Amino acid sequence: MSSSLHPKRWSLRVRLIVEQVVLISIVCAGIGVVTVFALRDFQVHRLDEQLYEVSGRVAPPLPGMRINPLDRPGFGPGTLVVFFRGSGVDGARIRPGGGDPEDLPSGDVDALAAVPTDAVPRSVDLGRELGDYRVLAVKTPDGSVVTGLPLAEVNSAVLRMGFIVGGVALAGVVAVSVAGALIIRKTLRPLERVAATAGRVAELPLHRGEVALAERVPAVDTDPDTEVGQVGLALNRMLDHVGDALAARHSSETRVRQFVADASHELRTPLAAIRGYAELTRRRGGDVPAEVAHAVRRVESEAVRMTSLVEDLLLLARLDAGRPLAREPVDLSRVVVDCVSDARIAGPDHDWKLDLPPEPVVVVGDEHKLRQVLVNLLSNARVHTPAGTTVTTTLRVGGGDGLLEVADDGPGVPAGLAVFERFSRGDTSRSRAAGGTGLGLSIVAAVVAAHRGEVGLVRRSGRTAFTVRLPG
Repeated sequence: MSSSLHPKRWSLRVRLIVEQVVLISIVCAGIGVVTVFALRDFQVHRLDEQLYEVSGRVAPPLPGMRINPLDRPGFGPGTLVVFFRGSGVDGARIRPGGGDPEDLPSGDVDALAAVPTDAVPRSVDLGRELGDYRVLAVKTPDGSVVTGLPLAEVNSAVLRMGFIVGGVALAGVVAVSVAGALIIRKTLRPLERVAATAGRVAELPLHRGEVALAERVPAVDTDPDTEVGQVGLALNRMLDHVGDALAARHSSETRVRQFVADASHELRTPLAAIRGYAELTRRRGGDVPAEVAHAVRRVESEAVRMTSLVEDLLLLARLDAGRPLAREPVDLSRVVVDCVSDARIAGPDHDWKLDLPPEPVVVVGDEHKLRQVLVNLLSNARVHTPAGTTVTTTLRVGGGDGLLEVADDGPGVPAGLAVFERFSRGDTSRSRAAGGTGLGLSIVAAVVAAHRGEVGLVRRSGRTAFTVRLPG
């Protein structure tokens, strides 16, 4: 059975309608069966009364007489009378509808001979020609007499009643189903409105930025005396709590971002001074001991690394704050060529490949930021893969957008690693030739998002591909 046809996957409306139809059908079927059986019992009882009357009017002929009571008038069509004397039959007649009495076939006589002579009406099947009969056998001084009346009219009346009851029940089920569907649809509208409110809330970007959570269930659907109203009230209370939590989170994130931006900005000046004094001391290396010169070189190196970290943090803080980017045509093909050329010089132990379309790919955005995206992707491939790894940069146009892919055949990204989260780092399965801040790919994601683009990762053993879609 298809999963969509399974009752557990039906909507509440469909389940209510189906259950209603099934219940009404069972009730109608029960009423119909009881009605038909009651009618049959009533008709059979009336026929039995007639049978007793006919049996009382039947008198056995005198010995030696061959006149059957049916030869006299006053008996209805289909009445049969059979006399048994000793071990033989002494007269077996039946009055057909509207005709004179006739002899009863011997086969039917044999069936009647087996009827007990206890004066209790019984039903007997006399074959295809005569059908069902209600018969009564009573004892006589010299044998027994069997009287019978046909059940044809009773069966016909019961059959007609069955068709009538079935037709009325079917019409009733259809009418109740249609009316029930309309009633259920109207009854479930408040629940649909509550679900629509929840659906609109689910579409809001609650995971980023300031969210104006103004959606609420209408007051008409928050009546505490109804089940749907209770759900609506509970949903509104939950939305109030979520709105307060989102506001508190946004306020906290805003303070953190402002702190990071201020701290990063303030750190740039002392770091520049440290680098300047370290470089000055290094240039005068002949005037200082070798150990001091080495220490100064390390100070300068770490100052450069810290400056890069501060610049990355400042860039992320500005992107988080929604600082507008430059909006100008950017020849992405030229940017890719430049960045891959720089990467080839920085990582000569890797195999760098380039796949470009014949025509330039132009997008609208900030060239400096887009260049940083590609630099970070290429640096990530160089730093986290061993020597000899092939890194292929592919640029295409699809649907009017620029499609960029940086793929390598290195060890691959560890499963479960959120590579675009800030300060996220892989494990030793991706060898590291140099240190990193863990902000490179988060900057890629932030810059691409600021350009209203999309960034993704396709990872499997033997291949890692970062994909970027930028609006044209």
